[in-house]
Amino acid sequence: MAERPSGGESNGIAAGSFADDDPRLAFIYQEAVRGLTQQQNLVENMSTRAGSLIFATAFANSLLGGAALANGLGLWDWIAVALLFAIGGLIVFMLWPYHQYTFRFDPEELLHQYVDGDRPATMSAMRRALALRIKADMASNWRIIQRLRVALQIALFFLLFDILAWLLAIAGV
Repeated sequence: MAERPSGGESNGIAAGSFADDDPRLAFIYQEAVRGLTQQQNLVENMSTRAGSLIFATAFANSLLGGAALANGLGLWDWIAVALLFAIGGLIVFMLWPYHQYTFRFDPEELLHQYVDGDRPATMSAMRRALALRIKADMASNWRIIQRLRVALQIALFFLLFDILAWLLAIAGV
């Protein structure tokens, strides 16, 4: 009859597999994941702001544009319309889903790289490698986020100039 390991031996195996689990690496990995999650929330926030910009632009242009265009088309009307199209273009740029964000790992790739190989990786090695990969993904995402942030800022300035142009058109300047 085959002998089974006693409770102490099986606990030793389990404890041995976790002996490699460095709490410092676990903390660093958790912070990396937290940073990536915050970055994802920032992207969602930017999309929400772009939606608010759509509403503000539509409201301002419908309210002021109607009053300004009652007097005919003048220079300020054309400037306001051009700014409206510029804002629309920037909003499309911000909301178009072509951006290549990286917020997740591919489970199949993780299994192949860390579990199914000749030497499965330890938890510490996985956390270290994944924390470095998250850092690279965050840097890649940040370049996209910066472009979107600049587009949002420009669109907000255009909205202010658009409102000013409509007001000048209404005033007949």
